[in-house]
Amino acid sequence: MISEKHFRRILIANRGAAASRLLRGIHALGREAVVIYSPADADLPYVAKADHAVALEGNRPSEGYLDQDAILEAARESGADAIHPGWGFLSENPTFAQRVVEAGLSFIGPSAEVIAIMGEKTRARTTMADAGLPMVPSSDLLSADPTEILNAGDALGYPLLVKPANGGGGIGMTPVHDRDQLVDAVSRARAVAQRAFGDDEVFLERLLVNPRHIEFQIAADQTGASANIFERDCSVQRRHQKVLEEAPAPRISRSEVDAMGDRVAIAVSRIGYHTVGTVEMLYHPDVGFSFLEMNTRLQVEHGVTEDVTGIDLVAVQIRLAEGARLADVLDTPRLNGTAIEARIYAEDPVRFLPSPGQISTLDFPAVEGVRIESGYVAGNRVTPFYDPMVAKVIASANDRQTAIKRLREALAGTTIEGIKTNIPSLIHVLDSSAFREGRVHTGMIAELGKAN
Repeated sequence: MISEKHFRRILIANRGAAASRLLRGIHALGREAVVIYSPADADLPYVAKADHAVALEGNRPSEGYLDQDAILEAARESGADAIHPGWGFLSENPTFAQRVVEAGLSFIGPSAEVIAIMGEKTRARTTMADAGLPMVPSSDLLSADPTEILNAGDALGYPLLVKPANGGGGIGMTPVHDRDQLVDAVSRARAVAQRAFGDDEVFLERLLVNPRHIEFQIAADQTGASANIFERDCSVQRRHQKVLEEAPAPRISRSEVDAMGDRVAIAVSRIGYHTVGTVEMLYHPDVGFSFLEMNTRLQVEHGVTEDVTGIDLVAVQIRLAEGARLADVLDTPRLNGTAIEARIYAEDPVRFLPSPGQISTLDFPAVEGVRIESGYVAGNRVTPFYDPMVAKVIASANDRQTAIKRLREALAGTTIEGIKTNIPSLIHVLDSSAFREGRVHTGMIAELGKAN
């Protein structure tokens, strides 16, 4: 028998757009919200809107948003009974999830054990293969022996991808097109992985050339019930970083994608997953779907799914953490129309390097079917300490072409001064015939080249 709780006060262990979105969702459920903030974030608008705000000591992530002791102390000080990690920072840290529970609080996410399994990519692949999901051929973790590395490559065949076993964001992923490149590529990938994640373990995976990146939104409860809440196509990427996301995926049969979504929902229930999460897949016409990784948290792009289903995923996530049954918080998901999201970053639109600074003007036009998610207002500063995302612009419509038109109008009408942004490159992609026709894949931006 599952005991259902009712959170009174939830601490948001995050910042920026994530904190702003979560605060709105917590208030919509009638719960109190606690935010934490670094000195650099003290003036961001959501801080003043929170019921309680606790200052952190430093601006560096290690001094604040990654400081587990400081966050747990903030929860104790504010009287929070649950912690929502959002995305990024500690959201997929099994040690933090376990410490939250040991402190007598609820962690709004899966168990520490499941986070740990899904966070190590070779374990995740084995677990999800056992649960019934298709896989691209891959190796075990590689040894340091060059001969063994070459044998592993020969067994899989080329082209290959060297991948860090931990971490994400495409960091350290290194393509290899022939045998002579392999040992050096493994060495370089190890070095990057060690610097980025503190772990140099890597493995090999068969490289699919220009696949599509399609992820499935799922939800599951503590009884083992699960639901497929459709897919998002995240194929438009730069350096393995998502740029545009949309739902539903264009130019793929509804029956094929729904069948895979149902398989994914069954798989997550088999591994004891009991919250909202995302299973990322690669899709290639020659091989179909193959498991990539699982994100045991809410995704940045979750709003795309919300706009085509009418489901508040933050509310569902919180209610599941309280012990509610899936059937009581989620009606049968239904797909309605198209939604497309563009991520606006403070970055040079030519070199794509961060462009921190003070935002002197931040003005978004009112466009039908468009909503804005941002943690900033004019006068705020985008600092070099954190992710440079300024806002997410999400356009919805009954059909894909209208959604594209609305998104383009919203981006073209946006005025941001004081910093550089990637808006010109976003419009460049939206204007391309490849995107308008739905001929998307992970190498599309490289093929399009830079905006003039």
